[in-house]
Amino acid sequence: MNNNDFHQLLLTRHSIRRYTSEPLTPEQVKTILEAALLAPTSKNARSWHFTVVDHPDLLAQLAQCKPLYAHSIGKAPLAIVVSANPELSDVWVEDASVAATLIHLQVEALGLGSCWIQVRNRMHDDDTTASEWVKELLGIDGAQQVVCILSIGHKDEQRRPVDPEKLKWDHVTIKTAD
Repeated sequence: MNNNDFHQLLLTRHSIRRYTSEPLTPEQVKTILEAALLAPTSKNARSWHFTVVDHPDLLAQLAQCKPLYAHSIGKAPLAIVVSANPELSDVWVEDASVAATLIHLQVEALGLGSCWIQVRNRMHDDDTTASEWVKELLGIDGAQQVVCILSIGHKDEQRRPVDPEKLKWDHVTIKTAD
């Protein structure tokens, strides 16, 4: 892959919330998980953990993890719950986030779509965090904290690539030596 291929991948990757019913192949799932497991971590702690869900009933339940913006999970043939153990790394959120980002990029490289559903610091209801609810539903180890859920599938919507001319360059400051 050359630099232009990677840049094009970045320009075309969007959050996809509508999927066809076509399942992913075992090879696609393996490739996606390899990308996650290749993610760098602070001090090589590997505090992250990935829970793969592909059963339609469980996906529908998982889509109820919080009141808003989790519906794409129930429409996807696959979801990956990205969690991490704060006891293993003080930067567990960053470690899990880097892994989730690599999953997104690998999914796009395979011609599939994905969407990040934020779980950390979100509530399922007035008394239960979304992380606690997901952990209970899936039997995830108590030390793990859920950062996000990625819905993944074959795209059932088309999005235009980002126009590089519309990037927010005013959010960039360049300092040079005098």
